[in-house]
Amino acid sequence: MEADVVIVGAGPAGLACALRLCQLIDSGQAGALSKDNILVLEKAREVGAHMLSGAVLDPRALAELLPDFAAEAPLQATVGREGVFLLSSHFALPFPFIPPPLKNHGNFVVSLNQLVRWLGEKVEAQGVTVFTSVAGRDLLFDESGRVNGIRTDDKGLDRTGQPKSNFEPGSDIRSKIVILAEGPRGSLTRQLHGKLALQGRNPQVFGLGVKELWQLPDNRFPAGQVFHTMGWPIPPDLYGGGWLYGLPQNRLSLGLVTGLEYTDPSTDPHTLFQAFKTHPMLRRILQGGEMLRYGAKVVPLGGWYAIPPNAGAGWLVIGDSGGYLNPQRLKGIHLAIKSGMLAAETVVQSMNRGDLTQLESFDQRMRESWAGEELRRVRNFHQGFEHGLWPGLAHAGLQTMTGGRGLREFYPATAGHTRMQRLDQLPNRNEALERREVITDRVLTFNKLDDVYYSGTRHEEDQPPHLLVADTDICSGRCVREYGNPCQHFCPAQVYEMAVDEQGIKRLKLNPSNCVHCKTCDIMDPYQIITWVPPEGGGGPSYDGM
Repeated sequence: MEADVVIVGAGPAGLACALRLCQLIDSGQAGALSKDNILVLEKAREVGAHMLSGAVLDPRALAELLPDFAAEAPLQATVGREGVFLLSSHFALPFPFIPPPLKNHGNFVVSLNQLVRWLGEKVEAQGVTVFTSVAGRDLLFDESGRVNGIRTDDKGLDRTGQPKSNFEPGSDIRSKIVILAEGPRGSLTRQLHGKLALQGRNPQVFGLGVKELWQLPDNRFPAGQVFHTMGWPIPPDLYGGGWLYGLPQNRLSLGLVTGLEYTDPSTDPHTLFQAFKTHPMLRRILQGGEMLRYGAKVVPLGGWYAIPPNAGAGWLVIGDSGGYLNPQRLKGIHLAIKSGMLAAETVVQSMNRGDLTQLESFDQRMRESWAGEELRRVRNFHQGFEHGLWPGLAHAGLQTMTGGRGLREFYPATAGHTRMQRLDQLPNRNEALERREVITDRVLTFNKLDDVYYSGTRHEEDQPPHLLVADTDICSGRCVREYGNPCQHFCPAQVYEMAVDEQGIKRLKLNPSNCVHCKTCDIMDPYQIITWVPPEGGGGPSYDGM
């Protein structure tokens, strides 16, 4: 297949890019570019199915893209009452004021799944082809090293990689420009970074957000009410916090973000989230309610200094794939949309000039836009929490007063997996060896397999594993002794288990059909031997209404 522009990923960034390209074509600014030659590829069964966020939407970018959005977009509620709470295990101390970064009055509570679905309908109405259940497997390069297309995934392979009766080979899509909008830790983006040795001044760091959608029995948490929490159950030396967002029809979005940069290999973000719900304040809110949906996804927290070059010969990277998320506000939807718009304008400008190898102006456009200004003002925010909550809050106050600088212009960071300590380095090894569990009652708290059921996850069972472990001997040898197999803990879907074989040796057992595509394993494995690749197109969670 041939195309002018291929966009990989039908999230807010990719769809905003496609819409902006259509607007430029309609206004006569795009020269020979045709809507027929713009392709959007989405690995999920339908647009929006893999989209997960809290989410409170800052509408600034969406208003630029679609000025009349408020009249038709699926906005759940306008943010009204707000609160920020510092939690201990038994008490909730309300802040006397809302810190400016957490002020959301006038923003909108949304379902990212529904918002993206609506944007997808807009794109298709413009005549752009959106292929669902199609995953990008490999980037294609020409002899000069320029990206010139992608190869899609094969379908109909069995577990051993042999063709079944329904086998369909993947396609090579040759394109003048490839735009990667895969979300955080995208597989093609990772290929690109590896081949071209791309990195920011700091390595990217991530947090894992674990979320549930609840039906409450009455109007005890009104639509548009927004609470954020810090403190318990997140350990004081670790970055993270919780949220509760009121939705229409007495529904509640709640979740917990845990920084993926902890030292204790037994840390379990899913268990921390279940503990979060046992806090007296949350227990009162959830009492008598019913859990409806579950999901988990990583978010990039590194900020300004972790953003690598996101443009080059024949390629652009946008949205969460490019690291465009404000770690102070924990907001990235508006930045994803803006990055998609600026990518479209860069593409049109390059095509009009007849030089498709010079797309680097995109990075400058982002830096000089309001999105770049927003990110620069919080350039050292996450690094300020290097030594825990209280030093982090002190740094945050100082950085606010100094325009994001703090004590110095640049704060270094380290990759999250490098912080993990071996068991013999921990102060209390016996405690680390024990898996910390919350008693699950399947009413308020749930185990991982219960939650996977509520995620709507479905994969074709007879297909090659999409979680590639380079050396399983490390798992049954060194990792048992050195880290106690942290994959059992950091995975929020029980994909990784250590089973004892007939010789009494622990062996890795993979359950890839459980995978909710959060990418945590690709990030936090201490040996960096796990690679997440897309499963057969269409497989994965179904985050309807999330």
